[in-house]
Order: sequence, then C-alpha cells, then structure tokens
Amino acid sequence: MAVNNGTRTLGDGIGEVLSTALGYELTVGEPRQLTGGASRQTWAADVHDAQGRSIPVVLRRDPPGQGDADRMRGEAACLRSAAAAGVPVPALLAAGDTAPGIDAPYLVMDKVEGEALPRRLQRDPEFAQVREHLAEDMGYAIGLIHRVDTTSLAMLDSTDPVDAIETVYRDLNEPRPTVEVGLRWLRANRPEKRPDTLVHGDFRIGNLLIDGTGITAVLDWELAHLGDPIEDLGWLCVRAWRFGAAAPVAGIGTREQLLDGYQRATGVRPSEAELHWWEAFGTLKWLVLSRFQAERHLGGAEYSLELAAIGRRVCESEYDLLLILGLLDETATPASAAPRRTLHDRPELSEIFDLVDKTLTDDIAPALDGHDRERYLLRITANLLRTAARQVAAGDDADIALEELLGAVGAASETNLARLLRSGIVTYTDPAVRRAISTAVLARLRVSNPRHLIA
Repeated sequence: MAVNNGTRTLGDGIGEVLSTALGYELTVGEPRQLTGGASRQTWAADVHDAQGRSIPVVLRRDPPGQGDADRMRGEAACLRSAAAAGVPVPALLAAGDTAPGIDAPYLVMDKVEGEALPRRLQRDPEFAQVREHLAEDMGYAIGLIHRVDTTSLAMLDSTDPVDAIETVYRDLNEPRPTVEVGLRWLRANRPEKRPDTLVHGDFRIGNLLIDGTGITAVLDWELAHLGDPIEDLGWLCVRAWRFGAAAPVAGIGTREQLLDGYQRATGVRPSEAELHWWEAFGTLKWLVLSRFQAERHLGGAEYSLELAAIGRRVCESEYDLLLILGLLDETATPASAAPRRTLHDRPELSEIFDLVDKTLTDDIAPALDGHDRERYLLRITANLLRTAARQVAAGDDADIALEELLGAVGAASETNLARLLRSGIVTYTDPAVRRAISTAVLARLRVSNPRHLIA
C-alpha cells in the first residue's frame, strides 16, 4: 500500500483495517467518492488479496475530524442485528471509532449490486417489472426491520420523536410559523402509541439498492432508533421521497400496496389516520432536518455547496406540510413584479443568468462525462443560479404583500408570528393567519422550485 509523504492515505487506511479484520494482507485501489450523503461520506474502493482476487467494498465515514463514534457504533450494531433477522443489508467487514488514513468513525461493508438513483428506478424500462411490486416489497422489508431482536440495541435513542425534532428546531433559534403549526397539530392529533421496535429512520428510495428482482440492500442506518414502527411507513410516504413523481409511496406505488407488504411481514395493518399522522410527522421532520443540515454551511462549520442548496429547499417541506394538514390557502398569490428599467447595458441580468446556465448545462456538463461527483455539483450550481434568477425577476412585491398580511394579524415579522403561534396568542385556525403563512411559503417556493407546486 502506497504511503504519501509518510502519512497514510484513505486507501491505506481501508486496507489496514480490512487486513486486520479479515486476517490477511490486502491492497486497495484508489477510493472514489460517491455522490449524495449530506452528513456522511461514502467511498467505493476495489480491494485485492494476495492472489489478485477483487473484493469491492464501500466505506462510510463521518467528515474527517468530526462525527459521533457512538452513533457509528449504533449503526454497526443495527447492521449486524438486521442481517441476523433476514433484512437485506451489506455485510459489515470492519468498523471503528477512527483509524490512520480514515480519520473519523467508519464502517467498511461489502459492495452490494443494485440501483439507488430514484429517477432511474421510477422511469427506466429495465425496472418496469419490479415497479409493479416494489411498494409491497418495501412494506415487507420494513416489516422485517420491525421484527429485529432489539436486545443488543439498547444504545439506540428512544426519545419521543416529536420531542426530539422540536429540540432540534428550538436549537436552531429560527422560529418558523409552519413548524409551530405542525407541532401543535401533531400534539393535538396523535394516535395511540405502538410498542417500540427498531426503526430504520430513513427508509426510502435513495437508501435502497434495487435490481430487476427487488430490494438487494437497505442502506444508511445512521438515523436508526427505537420507537413506534409506523414512523418508517409514514416517512416513506413523505412527498420529498417521491422525487417529483405522483405515486404516494416513493413515486412508485400505492399506500395499499405498502400496507399489504407490511401486513404480510408483521400481521399488522395500521389505519389510514395513523399512517396520515406519521406522514405529517415525517414531513415536519424533514423540514427541520433540512434547515439543520443547511445550518452546517450557513453557520460556518462546514463549507458545502450541497448543504447551502438544501437551505433553499426548506420551503418545499413547508408547502408539503401545509398541504397534508389541509391548511394551505392557495389564493395567496402576490402580483408579479413589473419589469424595471435599468441604466446598465445588455446583456441584462436575466440574459446573463440564462447564458451562464446554458453554458454550464449544455457545454461544460457533457465534458465531465465519467466525473459523476463533478457533474452532480454542477447540477446543484445550475439550480442555484436559476433560483437567483427567479428571485431577481420576482422583485419585492411578495415582501410587501406579506408585510400587510402579517400586520393584519398583529405580527411584525414571520419570526414574530411564529412566537405568537407558540404562545397561543394567535391560532392556525384563523383564516388570516393561514393566509399570511401560505403567502410566505408560496412566494419562497415560486422562487426556489416552482415545479414543486401541485397544479
């Protein structure tokens, strides 16, 4: 294994921990960082034994110098227990709090074949047959997870999920009316709690590997905890995990198919109201976690284009939450800004945005064929550029309209309205309050991602 100026490289670190775990010497090719994963890094590498046989592996680690060793140990324990219960998961080959070259808590697993990209799973002809039963397969896999023996999983968190997400939200110190509304609705309408099981916490396409027969692996157990099992079912129905498709379960199937598979694995079939509550909870949870992830960049802890872009997508979950709770006032539509005259020469701002966008997507992106990470970042860059262009074009008409609506309910700002909702001075049942909240959310969404609006 090569050494770089007396220090161990990432490949060296993978090779050393695997050689120790497996009991024989291995060499490692150059690791390749995979796309996705806003909180942890994922790397693929080809490992070879002394006879030249290849062992493809995947490393998951926290960002170097950061991370939570206890949570990574919990994830390792989940993988072992889930495998013992028949849940399709990668084989865990090595795990630790840190190692030279890896420099963070880590897991090394065998590489399982399968597709994870949502759009391919939703659209490609090669998955047409598996799509017919995939929602039921997902329900069945979730049921297997909920049958896992939790004896060795006592280290997992078992905090009430509403309390937990409210704590994350309060720590952000950014009061938001939609979150206050969501928390009050959830606490007022909560169904009877079921006995705790292992909960994956992030079961969705994107965290599954799928081939032409079905699910080959359930990935990314970092949010696993002990709690009400229906949480996993509701999370899978959250609109964010449909990735733009219409079908309510992962953009692929129906809730009935999902529950059929779950009932086949567990003998339990939750009610429509119960599933709806957990879908609403999941929507609010993703709203808060999105803002939490963005704060890592916005607060200066970690420079990241991906995390910064997530900050502009929080409004998608705000919209989804109002929609699922039946509280969206769709008449809240501020007038479009009139074009403003300018002293500057052409190309105008709108033309500059358009030129740069087209250059990035039509000229530069094709030249990055084979550089998946760079193409992924380029797509994020182009999306942010389009957002900036829409914001410039929108002007300040929505701000003016919102200021008037907030004033009508006695609020000086959205932050102030959130605090009034929290204190009970105003209520979300007031049509004027709903109109103010809807106006703000719709204005943000029309700039950040107008395609997310339901026609």
